[in-house]
Parts: sequence; structure tokens; C-alpha cells
Amino acid sequence: MTQTTPVRPSGRAGAAVVPVLAFAGIVVAVMQTLLVPVIKDLPRLLDTAPADATWVLTSTLLSGAVATPIMGRLGDLFGKRRMLVASLSVMVVGALVSAFTSDLLVMIAGRTLQGFAMGAIPLGIGLMRDMLPRERLSSAMALMSSSIGVGGGLALPAAALVAQHTDWHALYLGAAGLGVIAIALTLAVVPESPLRAKGSFDLPGALGLTAGLVLFLLPVSKGSDWGWTSGTTLGLFGAAAVVLLLWGLMELRVAAPLVDLRTTARREVLLTNLASIMVGVSFFVVSLVLPQLLQLPTASDGLGQSMVVAGLCVAPLGLTMMFTAPVYARLSSRYGPKVTLIIGLLVIAAGYGGGLGLMSAAWQTVVTSVVLGAGIGLAYSSLPALIVGAVPASETGAANGLNTLMRSIGTSVSSAVIGMVLANTSDVVGGVTVPTLHGFRVSFGIAAAAVAVGLVLALFLPGRRPSEHPQLRASSEEEANLERAREALRGFRGRVLDASGAPVARARVTLIDRHGRRAGATVSEPDGTYSLAVPAQGPYVLAARAPGHGPLASPATHTGAGDCVAVDLSLPPETVTA
Repeated sequence: MTQTTPVRPSGRAGAAVVPVLAFAGIVVAVMQTLLVPVIKDLPRLLDTAPADATWVLTSTLLSGAVATPIMGRLGDLFGKRRMLVASLSVMVVGALVSAFTSDLLVMIAGRTLQGFAMGAIPLGIGLMRDMLPRERLSSAMALMSSSIGVGGGLALPAAALVAQHTDWHALYLGAAGLGVIAIALTLAVVPESPLRAKGSFDLPGALGLTAGLVLFLLPVSKGSDWGWTSGTTLGLFGAAAVVLLLWGLMELRVAAPLVDLRTTARREVLLTNLASIMVGVSFFVVSLVLPQLLQLPTASDGLGQSMVVAGLCVAPLGLTMMFTAPVYARLSSRYGPKVTLIIGLLVIAAGYGGGLGLMSAAWQTVVTSVVLGAGIGLAYSSLPALIVGAVPASETGAANGLNTLMRSIGTSVSSAVIGMVLANTSDVVGGVTVPTLHGFRVSFGIAAAAVAVGLVLALFLPGRRPSEHPQLRASSEEEANLERAREALRGFRGRVLDASGAPVARARVTLIDRHGRRAGATVSEPDGTYSLAVPAQGPYVLAARAPGHGPLASPATHTGAGDCVAVDLSLPPETVTA
């Protein structure tokens, strides 16, 4: 029996998968950025102390850090699209909670739920790997990886405009609306990935990682308020070290761990994750420094610009990141993602070096934003390609989730360090403590040092020329598994059965075109399943044979619409000749 099972969207819908997933990433960035214009006003808006108001930001950081690797692993196990929709749905609920309250605790609860959206980035990258042809994969992953910067750059002036002219709660309503649109588009045009990891969800591992990350990131975020040498800060750092060490030992003994530490310890994966922390630092420093420099009054070494103008001057940071995605694809296809990462880090270093002397006019900050956006876009685009090329296909979501977490740790550390630097170099003007130009330059110097560390790490990454090794694949076995999954999306698939209906393993299935030429061949899996790609639409013959069974030739037709045609092949009993 032959039937058509739509697995992949056709034509136009297939082309829409990448922009829809990138839009989901942009929505995540909007969620992160929407409070930036009103950070300084949060104590007044929430009628609370400044130290308590920072929990509105810290809660999102903590929940996002926890959710990113966990949602990635759940996506590998139960479906990446399903978990992507779940992440965005939780974000929408959190945005709606925050939109209708000015109570601090309720606001923190809403922001905590919004942090779950961070899982959308690794899930989107995983979906792209599972579903896109190799020639589209590099640029698609680059766009998805850069979307966090693109969304942040675009959202900053928009959020400033809203906050300046209307009730600040409208920011949350806007984020919720964008989340609903992203969910609807994802359900409409993004198919579910057929790839699944084996094993079950590691709940103890998830709880252990959650505890360790909270214990580590909490003092990172609040250390400047509590004091970096206070008993609370040092105690939490010590507890984090113990918990994460015990968690690591436990993960090494679990058959299906939340994070495969043996894979993570590979040189390519480890160095890429460490470099990701440095790239995260470099991205967040410019996001912290330039808006403050632009908005400070001219009497205080600032440029005296409005909130909206400041957002517009920083917006090129995100826009340039978006436009570097196709540039990255060309560079990576020729030289590999390692070289592209190195080029990106060099451009970032040039941006921060030049930015030290470009702080006296608004147009100069635009130049700095453009250069840094180009470098950060290239670096961000390289990271998922390096990770995907070093891990099995079934671990893509979890591995990219961990990589996204490393970037988040970089932004958290940079926020804490730069906040401390600006506080220690500030002046009192008119009874108000304000940052100084010296503090801004020291911050740029710290970012340049982080980039230098990232560059050293990148130089030690294994080098591979694209012509010598297939990019974005871990091994020939993984390549074959992924290709079989892709073939199932645009060809024939089904099961090879014997006369009694039992599956036949290791059966040879050959695809023959209308001219009698072989168009493909495969071997059935232990459960009898097979999949074959079609080079073009038209009639074919599926020929199957296996030891102990008679041969079979079954006609089948493919329309070329991109759907999968399911064809089960029932082998007759072997004919015994006397």
C-alpha cells in the first residue's frame, strides 16, 4: 500500500523555515532588551529599593541560564519544534503577567517565566541542522545565532520610544504579541525534526545543573550590591563549585546524561565554549557603555542625547550582525568556521581599539557600533557551526544549549565587572553619581582583553579545510544518519516486511528510475525501516531483496513536491527450486 505523508513543507513554506526561526530568535532578544531603557527608573516604577529592583533583571538571567541546556536536551528527546513552541509559550505567559502588575514579586515571577525563551536559540539551530540541505545550513545557522544581537539592536530604539511616550507596561504587551506571532508562524511553516536522541530525561542532572548555575550566577549578578569579598558572595561561589563538581561526577556515570561531558571535553567543543564566553563579554560591554555615554549630559563627559537617539545610534550594532550572516557563509564555506571566528575576533579588537578614541560625538558611536557589529556577527555565526561539527546529530540541541549558556555567562560576567568598574571610576555631579569617560575607556580595554583571550583560544581550535572534511558533521556515521533523515523528508520511506508482516533487517533496497538506471540504494534498519531520496519527480521502481526471501519490485511515483511518499515493501517467501 502506498500513501503520502506530508513531513516537510513544500516550496514556499520550506523557504520560510529559516526566517521564521530567526524571527523567533529576534523575539527572544526583544524580551531581553525591552527593559534596558527603563533600568534606571525601575526602583521608582516598582516602588522599591534599587537593590531589590535589580531582581527583575537577575531573575530572567537565572531562568534563561537554567532553561537553555534543559530545553535543548528535551528538544533532542521529544522534538525540537515542540520544545521551541513550549519555550515561547512560557515567555508569552510571563510577559502577560508582567504587563498587568507593578508589584515587585509578581513582576519577578513574570520575568522568570520570560527567561525560558532563551531555549529558542539552540532549538532553532538544531532544527536547521536536522532539516536544511548543507548548502543552506551555514548561512541559516549564522542568521539564527546572530538574531540575539539583531533583535537587541532593533528593540533598543523601539523600546525607548515606547517607554518615552506611553506606559512602560506596553513593552510587555508588545513582547507577548511578538511571541504569539512567532508561535503561530512556527506551527504553520516549521516541520518537526524526525531525529530523536536515545535515552530518557536526566532529571537529577537537570536539578543539579540548576542548583549549580543559580549558586554561581547569583553572586555574579549581585556581587556589586553584596560586596565581592562578603561572606554571602564567597559562600555562594564556594557552594557553586562543590555542587557543579558533584554534578559533573554524577553526569559521567549516567547512561543518558543531560550534558555529555565527554563530548564537551573534546578540544573543539571545549575551546569553542570558552571562546563563547569571551565573545559574550565583548558583545555586552558595548551594549552597556554606549547607551550611557550617549545619554549622559555634556557636563558629565556625556554626549547629551535623548533615550531614542541613543537607541538609534546603537541600533547599527544589531543591523550589521544581521548583514554579516551571508558574508560569514561565504567565508566559512571557503576557509572553515575556525578562520571566520578568528577574523571576527580581530574585527572586534579593531572596533574596541578604535572606539577608545571615538567617544566625543554621536556619529563616532555609530562607527564603533558598525565595526563591532560586523565582528560580533562573524564570531557569533561561527560558534554553532563549530559545535555542530563536533557533536553527534542527536545531541545538537543540548550542545548548542550549553554553548548559548556559555555566551550568557559571558554577558553576566561582563555586566558584573563593567558595573563594578563604572562604579569605582564614577564622579559626583550635582549630588548624583555618574560614570566617567575614563570608566568607559577602561571598560573598552577590558573587552579588548577578553577578545585577546578568545583569539588565543580560537587559534588552538583544530583546523579543517572545507575541501578535506565535510563541514558541520561529526563523523561518517552521523553524516549517514542525518542524510537518511533528510532523505525521508523528500523521497520514499517505509518498512521492509516478510510475508508474515515481520520486519526484515539488512534488506537491500534499490531505487531505479524510468530509464532503468540506479538512482540510489540503502539497507533497511533493524526495525525494517528504510529511506531513499529522489533526484527528481516521476515514476520509479523500488527493488528489494534479502537473504531467505524472494526479490520484490514495487512501482512508486514521486510528485517532487517535497513530501515523503511512504511505501512498505513486502518480500515474498524464497522460492526453492528442486
